[in-house]
Amino acid sequence: RHIARMEALVRWPHPKRGYLSPSEFIPLAEDIGQIEQLGEIVLKTSCIAACKLLRLNYPVNVSVNVNPRQLLNRNFPKMVSQILQDTGLPAKSLILEITEDAIVNDMERISKVLQEIKSLGISIALDDFGTGYSSLTLLRELPIDILKIDKSFVRTLDHNINDLKIVQAIIGLGKNLGLTIIAEGVETEQQTRLLLRHECYYQQGYHFSRPIPYQALFELIHDKKNRVAHGSAH
Repeated sequence: RHIARMEALVRWPHPKRGYLSPSEFIPLAEDIGQIEQLGEIVLKTSCIAACKLLRLNYPVNVSVNVNPRQLLNRNFPKMVSQILQDTGLPAKSLILEITEDAIVNDMERISKVLQEIKSLGISIALDDFGTGYSSLTLLRELPIDILKIDKSFVRTLDHNINDLKIVQAIIGLGKNLGLTIIAEGVETEQQTRLLLRHECYYQQGYHFSRPIPYQALFELIHDKKNRVAHGSAH
């Protein structure tokens, strides 16, 4: 019941259309060859935010999504290392999230890049687990630390027995492989309790917080820590 990690989400504050979600501009960034520059900005901004919190004595790890094109760039590990050096964030405070579709096209090349990243002390998370066709192969071949159960299984977990069984199986698989398990898309207290009952202790979703900017995040963490310190949190 405390905030241990945060995930960086990119939004485009458009002057006329308001905040745009990644689905509206990531494909464009890919098409015009700007995705790697955008990824670098997101990573640097995220590390700066996490470092600020760390210096304020709120040690919250930060997860950052990595685009497939970034993973295919041989200089990617060097760029990540440079950002950690520039921002002062310890490598153990950073988690890079990859998706299955980012990997299947060039497993061998991406495996080498991920091994380099892992050697820096950074954790690797496999996002949206359970939705791709090669999930188990990836667990065998790649240096994965964290499995994130896709929200499509979590969403109906409290009233669909098959989803509950799938979630239980993923938790069991992760535990047997010594991986950390995170459930995505948690929206109700009932889902939280069910997941805790099945020993899934890391959870994220709207039940805890919607996406918020840094200042609001700082206030949320500060408030949460104070309530825990005074014994009023459940």
